[in-house]
Parts: sequence; structure tokens; C-alpha cells
Amino acid sequence: MYLTTKQKSELIAAVSALLEKMIPVEDEPTTITVSKPALLEMLTVKECAALVSGLTEHTVRMLVKHDKVKYIRCGQGARGKILVSKESLMKYLGAVCA
Repeated sequence: MYLTTKQKSELIAAVSALLEKMIPVEDEPTTITVSKPALLEMLTVKECAALVSGLTEHTVRMLVKHDKVKYIRCGQGARGKILVSKESLMKYLGAVCA
């Protein structure tokens, strides 16, 4: 059975009408709001020590060594500069000092 172009158009219109009855169609499109990710602030070991009174550079290095705070190592090899997540450091200190 072959359908003419007119019959195909009518069939598509009929199927579309049935689908619209079965599935509710929203008049207004749904908008999705995407927020920017929070800016991650990284501090050097010296900046960490200066940020918190009584915190020494040695203590910050020990926190890094024992994986108590989130950090990255920049530069070459195991002796690269250490950058510590400020949020992670403050969260750790808040939990310990609370």
C-alpha cells in the first residue's frame, strides 16, 4: 500500500494530535539555571601559616604529608611547590578546634 503525500501529511497530523492528547504539553519552556562553580582558592604553605594565628609552616606540611587537607603540588617532582585548598584547611581546623 502506497500513500500519497497528502495522506502521509494527514496521518502525521492525526498521530501528532493523539500524542498531544496523551502527553501534556507545557506552554512555557522550562528554564534551567546553571550557576558558576565556586572559585577554588589555593594558598602556599606560608600563606596558610599567616592566615591562622599559631599555625606554623611545619604543621601545614605535616597536614599535607598525612593527607589531612586537599592540596596539589606544582612544579617538577616531589619537591614542587605545595598549594593547599583554603576551604579544606579551614574545614579541617574547624573540625579539630570545635
